[in-house]
Amino acid sequence: MKRFVISMILIVAVTAIEAAKPRTSLIVYSTKKQTVTGFGGACCDGAMKPFGTDNACVSRLYGVKSKIGLNILRMEISPSFTGDNWGDYDWNGSLPSAKTVKNRGGIVFGTPWSPPGEYKTNGTAQGGNAEDQGYQRGKLREDCYDKFFPWLNSYLQWMKDHGVEVDAVSIQNEPDWWVSYSGCLYDPEDLVNLVKNYAYMLDRETYAGVKLITGEPLGFTQNYTDPLLQDETCRGQIDIVAGHLYGHLPLQYMKAAGRLALQYGKELWMTEHSVTDNTGALPTWKENLIFAEELNECMLAGCTGYIYWYLRAHWSFCGTGETQYGAGNVKDQLLPRAFVMSHFSKNVTGSTRLETSQDVNAGRTKEEEPQNYQFSAYAKGDSIIVMCINTTDETRDVKITLPSNVTSGQLWLSTGNESENLCQKSDLDITEPISSYLYEMPAQSLNTFIFIVDDGSAIEEVRAVKEEITTGWCTLDGRRLSGKPTHRGVYIHNGKKVVIK
Repeated sequence: MKRFVISMILIVAVTAIEAAKPRTSLIVYSTKKQTVTGFGGACCDGAMKPFGTDNACVSRLYGVKSKIGLNILRMEISPSFTGDNWGDYDWNGSLPSAKTVKNRGGIVFGTPWSPPGEYKTNGTAQGGNAEDQGYQRGKLREDCYDKFFPWLNSYLQWMKDHGVEVDAVSIQNEPDWWVSYSGCLYDPEDLVNLVKNYAYMLDRETYAGVKLITGEPLGFTQNYTDPLLQDETCRGQIDIVAGHLYGHLPLQYMKAAGRLALQYGKELWMTEHSVTDNTGALPTWKENLIFAEELNECMLAGCTGYIYWYLRAHWSFCGTGETQYGAGNVKDQLLPRAFVMSHFSKNVTGSTRLETSQDVNAGRTKEEEPQNYQFSAYAKGDSIIVMCINTTDETRDVKITLPSNVTSGQLWLSTGNESENLCQKSDLDITEPISSYLYEMPAQSLNTFIFIVDDGSAIEEVRAVKEEITTGWCTLDGRRLSGKPTHRGVYIHNGKKVVIK
């Protein structure tokens, strides 16, 4: 009798402890949001030297067979034609890396920092002249507006002649930022004028339906993106709405700028930011988790493409070899931040985001301060992918409720330890179909679940996505469109290739 009483006391005590443990409830709904095109970084000057020849970093990061799985590469369209007085700062710059990415099935796009100096008000590629030149604002001269898109065409032709079909071109890097280096200023009305009256000159037919990206403002400000979508003519020319995150968190200006983009079926790309780029040391693991939160928040803001800044930097994906930043900064060796990115680039690319019960609670209030917990969910093929981020120093129980029964799955776990690849993978212990899963989330961890949907009760959202791809319109790379395409190019409709002329 005494043994029975002691056993009951222990059961009650354990039950009470379990009930007292903190728990977060995450419900994944079948409501679909945006489809994600992918993730990448910039192959620009600076840390990527020797510029134009070294693609070792890109080779480690890009392609489905790589450990990281990036698929979008940003190139700088230098202001110079080849052979002018800019020396090696010309269109050869990103060519070897661009070829590698294209050969691995990726997307490459070009961004001008400045059009040629002779097209500008200050006569130079500088955004604003040096102090001894009076800081003259460098803008595209109105009498040269008709030269801008033919100049982009010449860049596209040069790249094509050298083996790279460029997928998209932007109008301008940070048109709202006055700089002494290569740059060009545009007011919002300037961009509307340029696109409305001259973007038809972009030769989409010759260059395989190349897409046009908006100017990429410094902080994703709406006054630079909304006017282009509010004008019907401009809206017909723009394919991708883009911007950067300097000074504004994703769920602030980017989310606001994305409302019209998503309404009109445009893609929404974050095309440059560097997170916690500590200049004195390698980032801490908590700083890398802040990077994970930024990726997650961009997805919650409606992002379809996320492109980081330099690919090679001690605060990025591949080491530079500079010993002052720490022993782990080995040139071209994958850094912890790369494995954080892999959770998204390897799993979320090509997926459709699903609404969750935690979406409304997500979002940091300050860039340098992590949020305790963040979540997001996605449908991809026969899988439901769930992302869980814990930046606290304590474990936390999470109950994940799914919109369908699942029969198996895998966990990708990163905790910042010194393991070989910083991303441990293990099979989930699921022995029968379940619709909820209880998990103890480790302290300071990034967790990605890939649940396999039960064939007998497949998630309706996955069915809908598959059917829409089969019966609707989509691009050759599988990106769904909101309706019949308005631009020339080759598309998939009802399972067949269709040429829009």
